[in-house]
Amino acid sequence: MLLVIDVGNTNTVLGLYRGRQLLHDWRLRTDEARTVDEYAILIHELFGLSQIYFPDVKNVIVSCVVPPMLKTLDGLCRHYFKRQPLIVGPGIKTGMPILYDNPREVGADRIVNAVAAYEQVKKALIVVDFGTATTFDYVSAKGEYLGGAIAPGLNVSADALFARASKLPRVEIARPPLVVAKNTVNSIQAGLFYGYAGLVDGIVNRMKSELGADPTVFATGGLAVLLSDAAETIDRIDPNLTLEGLRIIFERNCQGL
Repeated sequence: MLLVIDVGNTNTVLGLYRGRQLLHDWRLRTDEARTVDEYAILIHELFGLSQIYFPDVKNVIVSCVVPPMLKTLDGLCRHYFKRQPLIVGPGIKTGMPILYDNPREVGADRIVNAVAAYEQVKKALIVVDFGTATTFDYVSAKGEYLGGAIAPGLNVSADALFARASKLPRVEIARPPLVVAKNTVNSIQAGLFYGYAGLVDGIVNRMKSELGADPTVFATGGLAVLLSDAAETIDRIDPNLTLEGLRIIFERNCQGL
């Protein structure tokens, strides 16, 4: 089986594949302070719930945007899985030209998402990833990564509002009953929820206008399902887009393993 690991700034998502079938996926909090052994214990417990054992994992691929975590994951894979992980980064074969001023600046997760989305539609597309940051990535009809935009994530904005406005409470990220809200909690929710829906539609529409195409718009990330109802430009929701992209990239680099 293939273990795919996507390390984000807030969460780390793991997926276990047999061939092209995603058997299980799990979400952990990203914590640079955890040791190799602590991560091994957590993963061992998760595996055990599905009667999976470390020797069942034959290969590992990692996408990571938190550099200090790479050493921890390398140690985890070598010590507990007895495998050297494939790390998504410079020199790896993605099958996608990166037309960025400096390709090394592009987050690994953004490329992985783009690869997975293009494999599905084989046409121009935009991927909106609702993570710690909200990212917008454009892929041409030829399968070229053209670039994109980065905005603060919804939770980051909510935390900043709570931290900087002393009289405003911390609220759950949820769709409020009305835009013209009747209380403070709903007012904050309206601003966050509909504000981000407007941000998504605004940036996507500007990308479409700038590049003169009609791309398919994918949404992924933790808040994709919540916001997709309000953002009118989203065509597809795929919570496992990054995991699927990691599987595809592994196959392109390690065919036959």
